[in-house]
Amino acid sequence: MKPRVGLVWDENLVFGRFLEECGVVPVPVTPHLLAAPFFRGQYSVLIVPTGFANPSYSRLLPALRASSARIRRFVEAGGNLLVYGAADHREDVYDWLPFRITYRYEPVNGRIEIDAASPWSAIVSDYEPSHIECDGYFPETDGVIIGTMGEHAVMVEKPLGNGTILVTTIHEYPSRCFVAGFSTGAGETFF
Repeated sequence: MKPRVGLVWDENLVFGRFLEECGVVPVPVTPHLLAAPFFRGQYSVLIVPTGFANPSYSRLLPALRASSARIRRFVEAGGNLLVYGAADHREDVYDWLPFRITYRYEPVNGRIEIDAASPWSAIVSDYEPSHIECDGYFPETDGVIIGTMGEHAVMVEKPLGNGTILVTTIHEYPSRCFVAGFSTGAGETFF
C-alpha cells in the first residue's frame, strides 16, 4: 500500500502531482479541515509547502496555530511533518510548532551543506548542491541543525515521540528518494 501524505494548503497544488510521481498518495488538507476538530484523516506525513504564512499566497497560518496540539499528537504518534519556508517577514510564523524556532525571510541562492549522517540528507540529491534556492534561515532553534547555507541554519530536525519534524527553507521540491524515505519511514497515524 502506498503511503498517504497530507498536503496542507488552501487548494490543490502541482506539488501533489510531483508527490504522486514519487509513489505516494497526496491528499489535500485545507485550512478548514486542518482546524476542524472532527476531522480524522490518516497519514504517514503532513507537508506544509513554502509560503504558508504569507497572506498573499495562503490563509493557512491561523489554521496551523489552531491545530498545534493536534499536530504535536500526530508527530508523537509516529507521523512525520515536513514544513517549508514561511515566505513572510514575521519571525514568529513557526510558533505553532512544538519547539522553539525563529525565521528570517531572506531569499538566497548558494551552496547547501547537509549533515551526511542525517537520514534526511537526500532532500536535495536531485539538485546541484552549490545552487540551491532558500527563502530564508532560522536564527534561533532548539532543534538539531542538519543543513546550513554559509553560517545560516536552513534545515532543522526535531524528533518528537515516534515521529520527526523537519523544517527547511529550501525552495526546491524534495528529491524523489527523500519523499520515499520520509514517507515510508513514518507510521500512518490519525491526525
